[in-house]
Amino acid sequence: MLIPRKVKHRKWHKGRGRTEHPATRNVVMAFGEIGLKATTGSWMTSRQIEAARRVITRATRKGGKIWIRVFPDHPVTMKGNEVPMGMGKGGVDHYVAVVRPGMMLFEIGGVDRTSARAVLREAAHKLPVRTVIVERH
Repeated sequence: MLIPRKVKHRKWHKGRGRTEHPATRNVVMAFGEIGLKATTGSWMTSRQIEAARRVITRATRKGGKIWIRVFPDHPVTMKGNEVPMGMGKGGVDHYVAVVRPGMMLFEIGGVDRTSARAVLREAAHKLPVRTVIVERH
């Protein structure tokens, strides 16, 4: 699964829930012919990204290309069960990508339009955000 090789700080702050503000970067289709774009914001774990990637890869194995436009670089910490309050912050449990409305999540190229739309619809079911399928004009 996707994890960063190195982060500037091992433990980050959670942030203040700014996922409802529209994205300003990563909003246009840059590589493929058809893509999956988020319409709501959320944290997307590396497991969810990997599950969607597997669905897309299964369909585009012959002759298709996939671009994953999000990367989970935000560490999330968890404390163990029945740990008393205090005693510092827990260890890093997993990594998430902060997704905002309007961000491109995946792009596909080299696959016919109808099968690409079906595959992206199936991949969208694996993700915690609402999405829309967009095409290059």
